[in-house]
Amino acid sequence: MGDNTSEGMSKEQLRKLAGSLIEGQSTMTLATAQENAAWAAPVYYVFFRSVFYFFSDPESRHIRESLAGCQASSAIHSEASSWKEIRGVQMSGSVDIVTGKLEAVETIGKYLKKFGFTKDFFSKDQPPDMDAFAKRFNVRLYKFKPSLIYYLDNSIRFGFREAIDI
Repeated sequence: MGDNTSEGMSKEQLRKLAGSLIEGQSTMTLATAQENAAWAAPVYYVFFRSVFYFFSDPESRHIRESLAGCQASSAIHSEASSWKEIRGVQMSGSVDIVTGKLEAVETIGKYLKKFGFTKDFFSKDQPPDMDAFAKRFNVRLYKFKPSLIYYLDNSIRFGFREAIDI
């Protein structure tokens, strides 16, 4: 098939469309399954270095299940008022705890920029402190690393779905 899809769009064009969609949204649905029971949870995210970062309660079902099975899936989509406007990404991958201090500090900075209301969660007198934040809200910082990504876009054609890299 080469570098073009059957609809004549290049992989790069699809990657840019998906990237724009990802940057334009704020929540993704993270899904897990264990013992024949599926679960989905919406989370706020920031995206950089091809990874989705989010805060969550370590005891939440989606965290327990994703860490226990090392498997998760995720979806991000834009609001649509007709079937022709449905656009999104579907992904499978894994969830890990962010343990690196530099990675956490960088992520918190991006999170504060994207979600301005979160500035109220930190002391104005000192730089953001992940440990204090985690203790106050009973959350940890996690990352969803996609291993398979599909971009879907009904404006291209009904049911259009193509594997991409982001």
